[in-house]
Amino acid sequence: MARKDNAADAANPGRLKQIALTYKMTRKADKKIGLVLAAVAICIFGVFLAIGFLVGHPVYLGIAGFLFAFLGTAIVFGRRAERAAFGQMEGQPGAAAAVLDNIGRQWTTTPAVAINRSQDVVHRAVGRAGIVLVAEGNPNRVKSLLAAEKKKMARIVADVPVHDLVVGTGEGQVPLKKLRTTMLKLPRVLSGPQVTVTNDRLRAMGDLMSNMPLPKGPMPKGMRMPRGGPKTR
Repeated sequence: MARKDNAADAANPGRLKQIALTYKMTRKADKKIGLVLAAVAICIFGVFLAIGFLVGHPVYLGIAGFLFAFLGTAIVFGRRAERAAFGQMEGQPGAAAAVLDNIGRQWTTTPAVAINRSQDVVHRAVGRAGIVLVAEGNPNRVKSLLAAEKKKMARIVADVPVHDLVVGTGEGQVPLKKLRTTMLKLPRVLSGPQVTVTNDRLRAMGDLMSNMPLPKGPMPKGMRMPRGGPKTR
């Protein structure tokens, strides 16, 4: 028992330190985070307390208001911290893959299923909405990567809907901070077993990094990509 108590005591300062660090990082990008959290907590607590006085139970409703105020503040803080983190990652290579890794358990993500020499990359996510290809990089160059990946998948998953998204701030693109929301809004057309079968088929097909033999070190000049691999420009 003593060991468990010591472990819990050691874990709590770690969590508090992590929360404090997250708050500091969020505050750098969101200067109003403190005022927003305070306003949320005061409003929720005030509403519950006012109802408590109206019904004659200010103590009980005050305690409930405190708990709900804490919960509401935690939710708002989490969302604003996530938004601030996405803002800092915007434009960095691999940022979309980080978002996809945290999209939820209902999705299976595979980063870098297609990539070219200019470091444009396509990630894949499979869920109830079907297959979603998420591209990062030059909008013109990623079109060929997306087309090649769709053509490759069409051989074995032709009956599964495929969506493609290009991360960016330009016209027709999806901002990084809205990527998760955009994917979650896609209509769910597949059942759980269908998602499992789709994932199994894609794993059997293999991904770029496992199928394409890449030499160690810099790529020799004049070396051609294997015919079976995706086309690059």
